[in-house]
Amino acid sequence: MKKRPIDIVVLSDIHLGTVGCHAIELLQYLNSIEPKTIILNGDFIDIWNFKKYYWPESHMMVLRTLLTMMANGTDIYYITGNHDEVLRKVSSLQLGPLFIRDKLILELNGEKVWIFHGDIFDITMKHSKWIAKIGAHGYDLLILLNRAVNRISMKMGKGKISLSKKIKDSVKKAVRFIDDFETTAIDLAIDQGYDYVICGHIHQPKIRGYENQKGSVIYMNSGDWIENLTALEYDGQEWNMYKYEEEEFVESPRIEKLLQQRNFKRTGIIA
Repeated sequence: MKKRPIDIVVLSDIHLGTVGCHAIELLQYLNSIEPKTIILNGDFIDIWNFKKYYWPESHMMVLRTLLTMMANGTDIYYITGNHDEVLRKVSSLQLGPLFIRDKLILELNGEKVWIFHGDIFDITMKHSKWIAKIGAHGYDLLILLNRAVNRISMKMGKGKISLSKKIKDSVKKAVRFIDDFETTAIDLAIDQGYDYVICGHIHQPKIRGYENQKGSVIYMNSGDWIENLTALEYDGQEWNMYKYEEEEFVESPRIEKLLQQRNFKRTGIIA
């Protein structure tokens, strides 16, 4: 497969180290592109939920792939999130082409772009972090349950469903939180004179233009690699939302082996 050249790729909420992470699909995507810059916009490694006994080969391969990209000239900006907040202690660190930051401001074609994870808007994170951590563990269990439900659904000839999406969409408070999150980011970006604002955190991929009496801004959220499998791509002129589609990829021998191992584990053949 010929690699697509891209100026900037923004990925968020990958959550390496958790069972919900779609690392194999992410590997397929990373191996299909040739970016000048990758921005990991928070929660790349899920340090909150990290377990020593759970670190599959596919998760290590994601790290190796990114290291290879850096060796080949790709700059990587690691923006800290709430699940990897411990890195905020070194948020001015630079190791060659790797930059660790709490936020990033870019100027592209004369327009200002403000990039940050977004957990600063989450009142749960500010005042009841232990509640947020319990919720994160519950989310992992929901993902496991969702996979079991989808296996049954696929055997019955039906499509996949997302239990967490259905729950989020059916709970008014969750919907209101997402709307409030986006509105807050948008209003602050307009007040600060930015043309674009890019967040993660809420796992809701979106590109949305907004205007009020003070000005206008384009809000973007790169989504996640737990449910949506999305990324933001900038080609030097405009931003687009990438959505992973399995049929786009021809498996390499290594990816095929990982897929087989994952399928065996899910059916109980491998512990």
